[in-house]
Amino acid sequence: MDKWRRKYAWLDHIMLAYERFTERYGTHYAAAVTYFSVLSLVPILMIGFAVAGFVLQSQPDLLAELRGAITEAVPDPNLSKQLNDAVTTALESKGTVGIIGLIGAAYSGLGWMGNLRDALTAQWGHAKENLPFLGTLWRDLLALIGLGLAIVLSFGITALGTGFAELILRWMGLENAGWAHVLLRIGTIILSLLANWLVFLWVLSRLPRKPVGWRSAIRGAFAGAVGFEILKQTATIFLSFTTKSPTSAAFGSVIGVLVFANLVAQFVLFITAWTATAKENREPEVVKAPPPAVIAPVVSVRSGPSPSLMIGAGAVAGALLGLRWRRK
Repeated sequence: MDKWRRKYAWLDHIMLAYERFTERYGTHYAAAVTYFSVLSLVPILMIGFAVAGFVLQSQPDLLAELRGAITEAVPDPNLSKQLNDAVTTALESKGTVGIIGLIGAAYSGLGWMGNLRDALTAQWGHAKENLPFLGTLWRDLLALIGLGLAIVLSFGITALGTGFAELILRWMGLENAGWAHVLLRIGTIILSLLANWLVFLWVLSRLPRKPVGWRSAIRGAFAGAVGFEILKQTATIFLSFTTKSPTSAAFGSVIGVLVFANLVAQFVLFITAWTATAKENREPEVVKAPPPAVIAPVVSVRSGPSPSLMIGAGAVAGALLGLRWRRK
């Protein structure tokens, strides 16, 4: 693996991102984000229910049409009466349901945004700081509103682009041409990628608690847009299989939402780690200076004559013996 990482820069980048993701508890943060994502579904449904109640109350014709549809769909008169009474009770309690939904949505939404911002900050390599509670709560609320506006803008771009393309096909008389619908599908995917790119650009650059430059997030936002589109197409295929039977529709959709929310959370954090470990964002490695040299002369004390004196005495004795030997 080390050999491959030295040879392929893209593989080394992916492995660096994976190491950052695991070291910064990416899986744990993704679990927290998934929890608040699923928790926010109930209050969002309550808000939608309350909005539908106000709309039906302001339009009596639409309400009468709904009651007529219930009567036609349910042949039993007693059951039909019970369902219509349930609709009446729901309309009467729409205000209470809406208020409870708003409170629940505020709690779960702020918890979701706080965990997401902490997770993104950790993936950028910044330590978590002790921030003031009210200031953090206010900033998280503004970030939640900003992200909501970015998502609405992205979906608006996709919806307007698709509707405009269909109008052009009708105007040109190509609504029955297969190749025209293929081109329309490709154009829809391109618009969806553009919308996803805008959302990921906002998430990567503005949601971390410490500022990040737009330039550093452009490549990561593009990779995130492509990967998120693949996840959406996969989820669409999965839901198409789960709705074929009542049992799978009841349980498969819930499991699908859980798995999809967790996959999206982990994917967003991994893309953040991948962006943070790019060459331009890596901190330069600091080479530590060697320790200072210590000059410590070694002093040894010996008992008896020193070796140099012994060598000198031996040399003198050898010279005297050689001189005497020559005289003989």
